[in-house]
Amino acid sequence: MLKGKKFLIPPEGGFSFENCNRNKALEGDQLKVGLKPPKAKKTGTTIAGVIFKDGVILGSDTRATDDMVVATKNCIKIHHIAPNIYCCGAGVAADADVTLELISSNIQLHSLSTGRKPRVVTVNRMLKQMLFRYQGHIGLSVIVGGVDCTGSHLYAVYPHGSTDTLPYASMGSGSAAAMAILEDRFKPNMEEEAAKQLVCEAITAGIFCDLGSGSNVDLCVITNNKTEFLRPFDCPNKKGEKKGVYRYKQGTTAVLTESVTPLKVELVEEVVQRMDTE
Repeated sequence: MLKGKKFLIPPEGGFSFENCNRNKALEGDQLKVGLKPPKAKKTGTTIAGVIFKDGVILGSDTRATDDMVVATKNCIKIHHIAPNIYCCGAGVAADADVTLELISSNIQLHSLSTGRKPRVVTVNRMLKQMLFRYQGHIGLSVIVGGVDCTGSHLYAVYPHGSTDTLPYASMGSGSAAAMAILEDRFKPNMEEEAAKQLVCEAITAGIFCDLGSGSNVDLCVITNNKTEFLRPFDCPNKKGEKKGVYRYKQGTTAVLTESVTPLKVELVEEVVQRMDTE
């Protein structure tokens, strides 16, 4: 070995499991004081998108849930990014609102600085880079759809930053039911009305087959000339009307025994004095 020379030692290959013991120790300390490690939160949504002959159609349900509680029946899950680009968000509602508002703001600044209409692939790149940066801690799945100078585009962006480019897509807890409809009935170069009905039926399948999805169907039709936000496009899950009278006359149910227990009540006198404000 030469004197005065420093040689770099190459790093050892393989994976590092240093954090495994740390996580185990942390969980042990939490259990000692009565704390439990955090668990993944159950969310519910059905969103879908389809490329048709003249553009893109996005669809979503309108139910927002908090575990097994329906928080609202008429929330908006189709978010405006640019006049020619919209996004459907699934996952944590707060993450979807804040993240897509930030992307919309950045796209507007990008469009102003370049002097051009934004492209769908730019929105896809911004979203995937942001979600990858937070390593899944932003609970958001997105379907990005729009029409730009290069044509119609549809992207599915997952919470960890991975993406898909497909002619049709569905995400959320009701995505399996929606995808079954899309795979069975999708055809290339569909007419607008047929594509609307296809997306509506896909979202309706999610509404009826998934407890986390429900209420109405919203659609957003994006073409090169115009953008239509149809809210609601359909209301498949309307509240039914009662067909009978469910009140029974007094005495219908027999009373077997009856007991009366008197309560001891103390009389408390209260004196209210009026304040002299003159």
